Amino acid sequence: MSEHPPLYNERHSAAHLLAAAALELFPGTQLGTGPVTATGFYYDMLLPRPIVEADLGKLETIMCRLMTEGHQFMCQPVTAQAATQFFHDQPFKQELVDKFAQQQRALTLYKTGSFTDLCEGGHVVNTSQLDPKAFRLTKLAGAYWQADETRPQLTRIYGVLFQSEVDLKNYFEQQAQAELRDHRKLGKELDLFIFSELIGPGLPVYTPKGAKLRRLIQELSREQRELIGYEEVHTPNINKAELFKISGHYDKYKNDMLAVHSNYSTEEYFLKPMNCPQHTQVFAAQLRSYKDLPLRLADFANLYRDEKPGELSGLTRLRAFSQDDAHCFCREDQITEEFSRVLKAIETELTIYGMEYYVRLSIWDPAHKEKFLGDETVWDKAQTLLQGLLDDRKLNYVIGEGEAAFYGPKMDFIAKDSLGREWQISTIQIDFNMPQRFGLEYITADGSSQTPVMIHSALVGSPERFLAILIEHYGGNFPTWLAPVHVSLLAVSEKHNQYCLQLAEQFKVAGLRVTVNTDNETVGNKIRKATKDKTPYLVVIGDKEIESQQLALRKRGSKDTTTITLADFIGYVQTKIQQRDLTV
Repeated sequence: MSEHPPLYNERHSAAHLLAAAALELFPGTQLGTGPVTATGFYYDMLLPRPIVEADLGKLETIMCRLMTEGHQFMCQPVTAQAATQFFHDQPFKQELVDKFAQQQRALTLYKTGSFTDLCEGGHVVNTSQLDPKAFRLTKLAGAYWQADETRPQLTRIYGVLFQSEVDLKNYFEQQAQAELRDHRKLGKELDLFIFSELIGPGLPVYTPKGAKLRRLIQELSREQRELIGYEEVHTPNINKAELFKISGHYDKYKNDMLAVHSNYSTEEYFLKPMNCPQHTQVFAAQLRSYKDLPLRLADFANLYRDEKPGELSGLTRLRAFSQDDAHCFCREDQITEEFSRVLKAIETELTIYGMEYYVRLSIWDPAHKEKFLGDETVWDKAQTLLQGLLDDRKLNYVIGEGEAAFYGPKMDFIAKDSLGREWQISTIQIDFNMPQRFGLEYITADGSSQTPVMIHSALVGSPERFLAILIEHYGGNFPTWLAPVHVSLLAVSEKHNQYCLQLAEQFKVAGLRVTVNTDNETVGNKIRKATKDKTPYLVVIGDKEIESQQLALRKRGSKDTTTITLADFIGYVQTKIQQRDLTV
């Protein structure tokens, strides 16, 4: 368990040096904030002149000098009045001082050489601890101050920093691989999904191949849900605003919800951004006894969120998507068992997909209680309970302060793909607040009324987003069970077409997904096309194969051709599918 991820102090320190370098290179720069990222840091600033890519090298040179000069990071507690006076020429810093003072937060300044910043800390002792060869400034972007489009747009300068020069080199090699595996690029090449301007941004259309992949991901989650006792419900896409007002989503997320207008009613409606409020109504529809619990509900209905156009990104950030979403209503004495059930399902799924993972215990931010529902007593109770569950199972985890859902703490499962990149995928969340807000009750053994606990969970989160992750994880080379097409049948010439079509029917009866290429072109061209499509198995049919009643098989990734009987090949592929084997 740790409060900060690895290299946090180094990356935070580098952000300070970037700000110092910017003030030196661009006198008059107004500084915003400079947080740490998963691979480095960035700093937002209002520059006195436009910045170009060539300026990044100049900033790096200054930062390297500051590293080698060996400046101490010195902390100085300060009053709000003194901080305001110190930052008399830095309006964004003054605004932060006022904000923190209103929140009654302690203020500290960190001095590094001639540069001083408003900061809570988390630094190396001396800049000489930073390796000038292990960091790089990478890109420029625009960012509104405080993420508010009505505020000034600042320049955001990104950087990466690692433990060593070797780690930095490995990172850039990984980035090059990631570019080749970009799901937006491969999705188009493999004909999996499209976006249309006529349909709208963030609203994907899945081709037959893509729809098959999406359905297979959902089916595995359905299978795991059924194994741990969940039953599927289906809830409407449109809901009255009152539902979200009671749940608390209306006050928190109204601007991120898509409104719906009726021609015949003045009532306020929204496309639903989540399933949990609807599931409370399934519980509330009947009188429940303690014997009826746990009530486990799963839902795969579409969800909608009004994402900003600039934040949409392929399948990873959409306006229309689904979730392998579920909610369990249970007694407090059932929480441990219910968490264990979901935990087992998540572990099973991530193992099937071949992804490593770790757990993040996402808790509230006690300095920003206004962002969360419920009082401190409820949060302390829920967080202590979750931490105890993790400790009892001896699971390694990190703390994510401020990463909780607004209604309760959660366990987030951070999966690592084949390139070592981290993705927040699965989640289990405990919620004492929403059942209270909806007045949910069950009858206890002594006849009294009790409020149930609500457990939110997702095994892989959004199947659409997870599809994007899997495309990049596998590089488009899906394992046999998940591949949209298992076998490509390639006829050597026109006279072999009919036999290929007959074979295809036998494959389909056996449960194999198959395509037949009967185009009037060379078999070499057909092999190249099938290889580009990343089909797991290529079967070439010519005179020899028809006469011998055997198949010329070529597996994905191999140039060798082997001979196999029809029955053996079908049995081989069926086993790969049934076992969900990761290999071909």
